Amino acid sequence: MSMDINIQLSDDDLQFFVKGMRDVEASLKGKNPDTIIAAAQTLLDRSRGNRVPPFIAERLGSVESLISMTRDVGFKLPPEDQQRVLAALAYLGNPNDAIPDNVPVLGFLDDAIMIELCRNDLRYEIEAYDDFCEWRKEEAAHRGVDPTQLGAERMDWADARRAEAIVLMQRRRRDSYSSGAWKPTLFKIS
Repeated sequence: MSMDINIQLSDDDLQFFVKGMRDVEASLKGKNPDTIIAAAQTLLDRSRGNRVPPFIAERLGSVESLISMTRDVGFKLPPEDQQRVLAALAYLGNPNDAIPDNVPVLGFLDDAIMIELCRNDLRYEIEAYDDFCEWRKEEAAHRGVDPTQLGAERMDWADARRAEAIVLMQRRRRDSYSSGAWKPTLFKIS
């Protein structure tokens, strides 16, 4: 028999996690990012050996992307965003956080909640990183090279996306002229 349990956290409840994150951020001064990332990776490795509810497993699965984002030299996450991601990873890497990770079934619940909060706060960075990785993979395939050998950087991706936006704008304009739905009154298109 399985059972669904829904948890709704109030603003006051969420403040508990916000305070926890602020405490972790304050403790990051002077800590080596590689040590923080290794601790978060250890959490992931430990969680793979445990049965966890799907809610938790899905959120833990997104930690790999956060780790990759911090290590990706091509993406070059800006320092303030890097610090935010490292703070999230530092919280996750602490086995004695709000609910100790060794508590059966629920040990990773606080980590999953923190991951969800971080994913919400970092959603634009995560979306940009996912898009960057997809673009890099496509660009490498187009050039017939391994994505790790491409040497593509964030600015290359941004330039490519800018060029795509300009082409899209021009195509829409051209299509609107050819459909007969709109005729330019100021500019003549030949």
